[in-house]
Amino acid sequence: MTETQFGFDTLAIHAGAQPDPATGARATPIYQTTSFVFDDTDHAADLFALRAFGNIYTRLMNPTTAVLESKVAALEGGTAALATASGHAAQLLVFHALMNPGDEFVAVRQLYGGSINQFNHSFKSFGWNVVWADADDVSTIAAAVSDKTKAIFIESVANPGGRVTDISAISAIAKKAGVPLIVDNTLASPWLCKPLEHGADIVLHSLTKFLGGHGNSMGGIIVDGGNFDWAKDGKYPMLSEPNASYNGMVMYETFGNIAFAITCRVLGLRDLGPAISPTNSFNILTGMETLSLRMERHCSNALKVAEWLQNHDAVEYVNYAGLKDSPHYDLHQKYCPRGAGAVFTFGLKGGFEAGVKCVSSVNLFSHLANVGDTRSLIIHPASTTHSQLTPEQLVQAGANPEILRLSIGIEDVADIIADLDQALS
Repeated sequence: MTETQFGFDTLAIHAGAQPDPATGARATPIYQTTSFVFDDTDHAADLFALRAFGNIYTRLMNPTTAVLESKVAALEGGTAALATASGHAAQLLVFHALMNPGDEFVAVRQLYGGSINQFNHSFKSFGWNVVWADADDVSTIAAAVSDKTKAIFIESVANPGGRVTDISAISAIAKKAGVPLIVDNTLASPWLCKPLEHGADIVLHSLTKFLGGHGNSMGGIIVDGGNFDWAKDGKYPMLSEPNASYNGMVMYETFGNIAFAITCRVLGLRDLGPAISPTNSFNILTGMETLSLRMERHCSNALKVAEWLQNHDAVEYVNYAGLKDSPHYDLHQKYCPRGAGAVFTFGLKGGFEAGVKCVSSVNLFSHLANVGDTRSLIIHPASTTHSQLTPEQLVQAGANPEILRLSIGIEDVADIIADLDQALS
């Protein structure tokens, strides 16, 4: 029986994992080693020349991390995956494989503030230029595409606003332009949404968030959909042209539907180096075994909290796709039918000052810059995660001055509501 015949929960526990052949250990061991002994000189030569798969150095590959990569690829329905030190590192390696100086990519404005900064500022050092569009108006995405465009980047469920993005409509634009659609699926997780089934070509996660789920380990991952023709039109020379560092090997010709993941590993991770630690891989693997159980409670609690906030006198509005009056409710039903996620925002009538006062008054909630934890989390984006943005950019990103972002945990929902009630009072 192949892994693809198993259900989601079975894959979350078993995909990629086998008892340790040396000891019989059932849990995946932490292979806390920098390097690995070769069988002989021929074996070493084959590994370095990519004629054989295997372990050389933990920066490139590690047995603990390999289980994590196989598991996430199985849950997303991809052909291969590459784990990295963080979600930002995953984005860096993806664009490193796609872009040359002077190239452009289209990104929607409804993104995590750190991604907006990375795209607006750090990527300029590489000569990579972002063109912004609006996820709620897909015509702006089509209008932003040019001959220089090498990719389109979106989030399946946007951070911080919890908006659900119309993946298939944007995929149609990407296919017409002949460029890959990259989807950050962090806030949804593959339990809520599988972007590859809706036309995405590459999926990213910050493993730090819901996949790990316990706020104890940093990580990111790239999932190769295996469905893009990298040789078409010669737009992607790193994949379609001979590579001098591997004696003229053409990645797409050699590796086919796993070529993108391999390229990110052997050219990006090899030279830029943002490797995940084996211990973090182990912690995230452990967290993933309860992903569906946690996501079900996250979503159930979040809906109840959002409904309660709608009726609170201090609250101006609630942005949660799970509410039936949300403009994103139909997209939630299409792309995330199991639930609208755990992260959403709401606006306070008292504006910026009321938002700052509320986050200073919570007890059960933790005031910190993360989402996807078992614990309930709160932050005021305009003064923290999105503080580098202009007033106009704050509104475009869904981080208005009066907004608070919640990441609803798996505690008793009555306790979550009680803490918000006393803080808002």
